[in-house]
Amino acid sequence: MERVQMAEDLSFSRIIHGLWRLADWNYSDKEVIGLIEHCLELGITTFDHADIYGSYTCEALFGKALQQKPELRDRMEIVTKCGIVLESPNRPDNKSHHYNTSKKHIISSAEMSLRHLQTEYIDTLLIHRPDPFMDPAEVAEAFTQLKTSGKVKHFGVSNFKSHQFTMLQSYLDFELITNQIELSAYHLENFADGTLNLCQEKRIPPMAWSPLAGGKIFSGDNEKSERLKNTITKIAEEIGASDIDEVLYAWLLNHPARIMPIVGSGKKERIERAVEALKHYLNRDQWFEILQSSMGHDIP
Repeated sequence: MERVQMAEDLSFSRIIHGLWRLADWNYSDKEVIGLIEHCLELGITTFDHADIYGSYTCEALFGKALQQKPELRDRMEIVTKCGIVLESPNRPDNKSHHYNTSKKHIISSAEMSLRHLQTEYIDTLLIHRPDPFMDPAEVAEAFTQLKTSGKVKHFGVSNFKSHQFTMLQSYLDFELITNQIELSAYHLENFADGTLNLCQEKRIPPMAWSPLAGGKIFSGDNEKSERLKNTITKIAEEIGASDIDEVLYAWLLNHPARIMPIVGSGKKERIERAVEALKHYLNRDQWFEILQSSMGHDIP
């Protein structure tokens, strides 16, 4: 598996496994362990979490499995996120849906993630979404305290636009190492608005959530989806891909920004196809054909 250097002492697998649906899969501890081990065998060593996933349950489900085979922790990198507050029976004190990037909340969220994940440190902690009420000085204090204590090794953001990223970075004495953003052949916003360009400028490899556009292209239930599906099906035949999801992953993987797609499936065959996409090369004609199919018109 190709590795992406994130920092001097940290690298991620080029394909990342996402656990936001873990609670929905109804897996036993043994099945969770089996899924983790299968990912590791494929070379996927980076696992993506957030405190809110599964209404605040997914981290604990993952940690419970790790507790039974703690030796697996040394073979992986754990990413998690904080900053979104949800009303949930698992958090009775949460009175509303809002964002909280206060120093107190970031530190308490990180410490709770450590307990749930059954680990002594988090490899990378992300602010889940930009907070319009953010005090970046407080975020910097929280990050610095967590880093100094060894509880979190590195930090990044998620869903931040360029100006939000540079604003927060200006308060920190160390580098943010990633921005987890929505990237797919269907959703082009972060390609067009400079978000991905800033990642390239800062030499920051981005993580891509929803790389398959939440299944929109597979369903073909609107004109754009149908158009993309037809184009990608044709290109799948040209490059010898077994399914169109391999082409969708390959479209991101072939981009020079070192995009790391997050595979959010619990099905082993779907994960394997994402890894298989690393073998596929798209030439410029094919890459731009997909882009223009998504746009619905020729490039300028």
